[in-house]
Amino acid sequence: MRIRELFTARDMTQGKPWKRIMEFAVPTLIGNLAQQLYNTVDSIVVGEFVGDNALAAVGTSLPILNLLLALFVGVATGAGIIISQQFGAGDREGLSRSIGNCITLAGIASLVIMVVGSLLAKPLLMLLDTPDSVLQWCTDYLVIFFLGSAGFTFYNILSGILRGLGDSFSALGFLLLSTVLNIGLDIWFVAGFKMGVAGVSLATVIAQAISALFCLWKLLRMRDLFDLNLAMCKPDRETTMRIIRLGIPSGLTQAIMSVAMLVVQSLTNSMGEQIMACNVIIMRVDGFAMMPNMTFGQAMSVYTGQNVGAGRMDRVEKGIRQGSLMAFGTSCAITFVLLFCGRFLFDLFTDTAELMDLAVRMMRILAAGYIAISITQVLGGVMRGCGDTMTPMWVSLISTIVLRIPVAYAIAYFTRGEGFPNGRPEAIFVSLLISWVLGAVITAVVFGRGKWRTQAANIASLRAPVSEN
Repeated sequence: MRIRELFTARDMTQGKPWKRIMEFAVPTLIGNLAQQLYNTVDSIVVGEFVGDNALAAVGTSLPILNLLLALFVGVATGAGIIISQQFGAGDREGLSRSIGNCITLAGIASLVIMVVGSLLAKPLLMLLDTPDSVLQWCTDYLVIFFLGSAGFTFYNILSGILRGLGDSFSALGFLLLSTVLNIGLDIWFVAGFKMGVAGVSLATVIAQAISALFCLWKLLRMRDLFDLNLAMCKPDRETTMRIIRLGIPSGLTQAIMSVAMLVVQSLTNSMGEQIMACNVIIMRVDGFAMMPNMTFGQAMSVYTGQNVGAGRMDRVEKGIRQGSLMAFGTSCAITFVLLFCGRFLFDLFTDTAELMDLAVRMMRILAAGYIAISITQVLGGVMRGCGDTMTPMWVSLISTIVLRIPVAYAIAYFTRGEGFPNGRPEAIFVSLLISWVLGAVITAVVFGRGKWRTQAANIASLRAPVSEN
């Protein structure tokens, strides 16, 4: 395969399923890891050049950031599902209208985030009992990010379109470029201009805007597949509602997880600044550890969507088996690395021995949970690819809100004692492990019931099956 061919739309309805999944998953994984670098580099830079309190400030801001952005990220998920199904079915007009409406929705979402996010940032931080020592830093980080959120919103939606077309390499290339820029700007603004937490937020905003512009440029060069003009960007009620119907449950899934993080963050804050900093370190490493599983979920969603659109349910079944095996093997390797190499990873964030020992202890609790997450992500990706975005949402609601929050507070309550007046920090991570494991069990059960098969059959019946080359 020529290098140029990698940066084009890819038909996943032909060829060996595992190969098509891996061709999509590898660049997507690299891209996801690069995107995770945005916040991780923020933490490393402020931890090294400002201090542990600044590190805690950046981490404390993330649950609020994720909550207010989650619903709009869901639009990107809905876009990817529809794009993959229409591309697989060869529906040029429907594909064009969906892409145009996604761009319009991105513009509307950006305006909403700018206004609502900047107004709610400080009140939400105060509601969470954020310590006065980091309150202003947290506020600065969030307000700057929300005011410049257009880059984040457009990148996620436009890259979702590219991935729905099977072109994960272009999104990767643009993201790697902006990641390098983000790292350079982080160091320049914080170490050079002494801008502190505000500097890393500004660097992220600039870098994300650049990646969004490159994604738009790429889509404008793909007119052999669809028509992108003002007429197609005009809001179409049926198309817009379909994107929202598919995207909102996915967005709510992210929002539910963010709400759980916010509630647990309040518990974390009550345990003191050292536990807050430990939680930041763990969540940064967790972000990278989670990426392979999330990537397989994304790959299975696009693979399933294209094959359902083409009426190839036989390939969907093969893809489920092969994708599950690849995800399981990868998660086992991640667990091994976290158990035996975790200390080397934590050394990037802090030189405080006590904080590092605490982080190692907490990560050992979580490590095996990544195997459970692989099941949730792959099966959830298949369901979303078939248009069933509601079931993963309900699973997330049960595992995070119904299970994790009560368990976290219960463990904290019963472990109170001398030195731990608000409970032991293990409560935060044991509750997360329990929610991951039970979430995987629930996902497997509902997947076996087969609602996703019914929805896939309804879509596939609109197009006669094609023969495989």
